[in-house]
Amino acid sequence: MALAREAAFRSVTRIFEEGERADRFWIIRSGTVALDLQVPGRGRAVVETVGAGALLGWSWLCPPRQWHLGAETRGPVHAWEFDAGAVRDLCAEDPVLGLALVTAVAETIGDRLRATRTRLLDLYGPPGSQLNGPTS
Repeated sequence: MALAREAAFRSVTRIFEEGERADRFWIIRSGTVALDLQVPGRGRAVVETVGAGALLGWSWLCPPRQWHLGAETRGPVHAWEFDAGAVRDLCAEDPVLGLALVTAVAETIGDRLRATRTRLLDLYGPPGSQLNGPTS
């Protein structure tokens, strides 16, 4: 938390855009943020909404360090903001912390990928498609 600074965003604020450089991340304290992606010919599609206690942003951890999704507030948001480079440096100095952080971020990545898959199937999958494949 020594690396955290308080951040506040107004309602309907774009925090980051898909493809931009990912050099920071946030832990949301209050409010909600919609995560979206550009769907060719259709515009932005919200794939998940995250709120208090959630990690906002994981793309800073792995090269090429560009956002994989966009993020927009759904109302006022208060968060703790972290400089990604400083956090990576701290993790390099303290491998135990680094492993714990990478594990937590990996869980978030898995959750976001599942949510994105589900949302895209809901929006664009064929009628009657099943999320888990056929049952026997």
